[in-house]
Amino acid sequence: MTTSSTGSAPSLTTPVSVASSSSAGAAGGSVINVSALVSELVAATEGPQQTQIASQTSAVTANISALGTLQSALSTFQSSLTSLSTASAFNNQEATSSDLTAFTATASANAVSGSYGVTVTNIASGQQLLSNPFSAAASAAVGVGTLTLSVGATSFNLAISASDDSLAGIANAINSASDNPGMSATVIQGTDGAHLLLSSTQTGAANTISVSETDGGNALAALTYGTGNVGNYTQATAAQDASFSVAGVAYTSPSNSVSDALSGVTLNLLAPTPAGSNDTVTVANNTTSVATNIQGFVTAYNTLQSALSGLGSYDASTGTAGPMLGNPVLTGTQNQIQQALYSLVGTSSDNSLASIGITTNSDGSLSLNSNTLQTALSSNFNAVSQLFSSSNGIAAQLNSQITTELGSAGTLTAYGQTLTQQNNALTTQSNTLTTQMTALTASLTQRYASLNTLLSSLQSTSSYLTQAFNSLPSVQGTPNA
Repeated sequence: MTTSSTGSAPSLTTPVSVASSSSAGAAGGSVINVSALVSELVAATEGPQQTQIASQTSAVTANISALGTLQSALSTFQSSLTSLSTASAFNNQEATSSDLTAFTATASANAVSGSYGVTVTNIASGQQLLSNPFSAAASAAVGVGTLTLSVGATSFNLAISASDDSLAGIANAINSASDNPGMSATVIQGTDGAHLLLSSTQTGAANTISVSETDGGNALAALTYGTGNVGNYTQATAAQDASFSVAGVAYTSPSNSVSDALSGVTLNLLAPTPAGSNDTVTVANNTTSVATNIQGFVTAYNTLQSALSGLGSYDASTGTAGPMLGNPVLTGTQNQIQQALYSLVGTSSDNSLASIGITTNSDGSLSLNSNTLQTALSSNFNAVSQLFSSSNGIAAQLNSQITTELGSAGTLTAYGQTLTQQNNALTTQSNTLTTQMTALTASLTQRYASLNTLLSSLQSTSSYLTQAFNSLPSVQGTPNA
């Protein structure tokens, strides 16, 4: 193409900046705002699809969150069933002493209910020996050598060196010996001098104290004690077994904690019973702890009921629905719980929750009448135990149902897997749509950029021709003769 004196025509291959939003990207100006046009076309294509994916993703996310709430609520409720769902949970015996100054008692699950007379004659004690006075102070030298000290059949050797050569040093060495079988020592200062007090921490007549030495009968000999050699100490307390009787049967024990006299019951002897007293230990079902566990069950169920109601609720005034309203997973779980909760167990009069004082309120929560429950526990404890803990007991059923539902093959787990698959599929759809829109953007940009270049070229040619025509001389007509 040639040029004139007034202008030149642009090359048809002049590039157009399609990224520019202005009209100055090419000679004569860009005709089309390619970037804006492509953005609008892509948005019109992508918008409805992305909106649909976002809506579905939001619904799936809400269901995943709601399922998590349901699983957590069931798991929390299940923890309250542990103390009621097995027969062993009701094997909770309680032993009561009629005289807590003489003895206390505890019962294990195999204790037999009943009242048993207990008479304590003597309590077990450990031997205590007080040495003769040493005229010097507690820190004065006594002698060196080796002391062999025993409690019952167990002994230990104590090397007394110059650093231990005093009553105070010997007492400290006894107390700190790693192989000491159960002896303590202390120094008591009196007006007559210092005394060494040896005490056995082990009770029983067999656990007597003995002391021998190896310094050749010198100063340490004043600390020896044993059979035929009792002159160096005064016995403050004798080693003694406990003696007592249960239901008139005499028994002795080296310890004041006795678990083999009355089956299933541990007696802790404290002092001799007064003469003529009729002390007893009573073993009975611990209804207090069972009542506490049942109250805990009611409270836990009400918390669960509140959570389930919230998930499936509908507020007509606001038109707001719970995230699992009408969801068969929620309704199925609720139906199973209700069936177990209101089932009849056994043939006794106390074969339902209502019969032991647990009733349903209008909002689905439970209430407990403590007096009715206590009456049932006192009069028919085994029936209450069966109501909750037998193979078809309410707590046992609920525990089994929840374990199944939360298990790997349970309905809730399967539903959770389905929701996860749906969420993953929606993520894939979103990513695929993004890839498609990227490709569409590139394609449209190329297409409209080419069109923009063509239109811009045509615009430039038109401008050139107009200028060329305007530069031609004006043709005037010949006037008529």
